[in-house]
Amino acid sequence: MDDPIPLPLDGLHTELGGRMVPFAGYSMPVQYPAGVMAEHLHTRAKAGLFDVSHMGQVVIRGENAAAALEALVPVNVVGLAEGRQRYGFLTFPDGGLADDLMVANRGDHLFLVVNGAMKHLDLEILRKGLPDHSVEMLEDRALLALQGPSAEAALAGPVPGVAGMRFMDVATFDWEGAALWISRSGYTGEDGFEISVPVDRVDAFARALLSRDGVMPIGLGARDSLRLEAGMPLYGQDLTPEITPVEAGLGWAIQKVRRTGGDRAGGFTGSERILAELADGPKRIRVGLRPEGRAPMRTGVALYPGADATTPCGTVTSGGFGPSVGAPVAMGYVPIGTAVGSVLYGDVRGKRLPVTVADLPFHQPRYRR
Repeated sequence: MDDPIPLPLDGLHTELGGRMVPFAGYSMPVQYPAGVMAEHLHTRAKAGLFDVSHMGQVVIRGENAAAALEALVPVNVVGLAEGRQRYGFLTFPDGGLADDLMVANRGDHLFLVVNGAMKHLDLEILRKGLPDHSVEMLEDRALLALQGPSAEAALAGPVPGVAGMRFMDVATFDWEGAALWISRSGYTGEDGFEISVPVDRVDAFARALLSRDGVMPIGLGARDSLRLEAGMPLYGQDLTPEITPVEAGLGWAIQKVRRTGGDRAGGFTGSERILAELADGPKRIRVGLRPEGRAPMRTGVALYPGADATTPCGTVTSGGFGPSVGAPVAMGYVPIGTAVGSVLYGDVRGKRLPVTVADLPFHQPRYRR
């Protein structure tokens, strides 16, 4: 196995006491000395700075790039206004998810942010599907996320213009001669920003943010618990090639214009199955789960309809303790029609423990609309 690749801020993470672990092929901080619980709660109360430079940053250029990309994604890209972004996904011919992503209209090009573990496959899919367009993976830019209710105040110090941004706006700002590509978005359920920074300036910029009141470095552990409380799926766990967007509860991200009867219905990879599931419903669906007691139910726990049932009816795909909720929380897949409030049983080391089907999210998002 290859050694994990260090991120551009590797030295800063070490200086701050980050405990480094392999993730998506990179060496990343799972936590800092404050610990996962403190980092999670700090992000909910103030502002957390995340290094997400392992993510793929992709630029697509060429004539009618938005229309061309719609052949690959079930998303309204043509109708995406300049200076705006939206959530979307790449799909396989059978309707399964290849990855989830953000796509932004930056005027003369489209800018995609894709998952780090999937970025090379994504690049292959995009280049094969867009042979007449330039598809480039940027290697000279790092990516930071500043999240939490104090994120705007912290970022508006060095970059005053961000205060005027709305949720899902994208814009370019200058910081001491460096071009920052900023979106008002994130993966925590809090207001915040994702900031693409030239690699040679990211250390200085990260230090500038960390010097601001209320900003703390946050690792992968809290990033995971924050997104889980916010009901946000993780590719590789809650989203896989075997799961369709409709099963994942992501039908809201397929706009009316791309659905049956819409002006640009279908035409995307896997559209036959996905459109059929939108019309008729899937066989399973992603739901929230609330285990009883204090012990979390982790990824891979089989779910059963009764304490003595022999055939599982579902699976936990993400689980852990929710610091803001003060209790364990999880997500998983159950048969369609399983009612909120239904009690299932998770098989944890041979014991059947009750878990209640719950609405998502566990923590209500607080975005700047």
